[in-house]
Amino acid sequence: MDQVSPWRLVTVHAHPDDEASKGAATIARYAAEGVTCVLVTATGGEEGSLLNPALTDVRPEQLARRRRSELDAAARRAGFAEVVRLGFRDSGMPGSPAGRHPRAFSRVPLLEAARGIVATIRRVRPHVVISYPDDQSSYPHPDHLRVFDATRLALELAADPAALREFGEPWRVPRWAWSLWVSERFERLAEALRAKGVALPWRPERRGQDELVRARVDVRGFVSVAQEVLRAHETQVDPGSGWWFGLDATELEELWPFEDYHVVGAEPGVVLDGLFAGLRAED
Repeated sequence: MDQVSPWRLVTVHAHPDDEASKGAATIARYAAEGVTCVLVTATGGEEGSLLNPALTDVRPEQLARRRRSELDAAARRAGFAEVVRLGFRDSGMPGSPAGRHPRAFSRVPLLEAARGIVATIRRVRPHVVISYPDDQSSYPHPDHLRVFDATRLALELAADPAALREFGEPWRVPRWAWSLWVSERFERLAEALRAKGVALPWRPERRGQDELVRARVDVRGFVSVAQEVLRAHETQVDPGSGWWFGLDATELEELWPFEDYHVVGAEPGVVLDGLFAGLRAED
């Protein structure tokens, strides 16, 4: 990377591989432009399933260690400058016994869940923080819900000079963005996949958040990197999956060359060209 940028970005995710399926091309583009990108991952993904049929030798007790190395490889390929692990345990899906574990991310007190995010924000001093949105009713994973709550609290505390002084000087993040499920994008994707005989893994009625789009990142030239980032999570992705890999990067970019975000507080009806549009680097 030859370019140097004054911009800094922190993205918060629940499990290893979430950073690959949500916004990986955005990170690849900004990292290539010299933006300092830092990944915060809340859990070790201990409740993940082994989805790659070629890895029959991986035992359940090995999964967390394997996923740690996969995350390191994925983060390097995406261009993250750093991976921050909060060290909590995967809560599993709603109602899972894993949610009763004392270190389950969804169970620990909210302040404890937020502390590591506060520390990262004050140290990195990002211009943009990305998390999941407030409404996740279409996929209510407890850890994803907690990412939103913990990030919201962390943004408040990081800006408060009286709070958590042990983490250094306060920092008010200029922009909070949410990654979105955009129906129009997935309808185009679904049509292209059906034409190739690929079945869809999501419910057709899943509600989109198209009306919340306030920023679009043009990711042409970086979708292939995002696919490589996803493939780095070898235990979690079937490399023969038509859903993930039935369309190549060129086809995907022709269908929808953007990744879409909500920007908290942005003016309705205005869609920014990228996540840093309108910000000042000195902020």
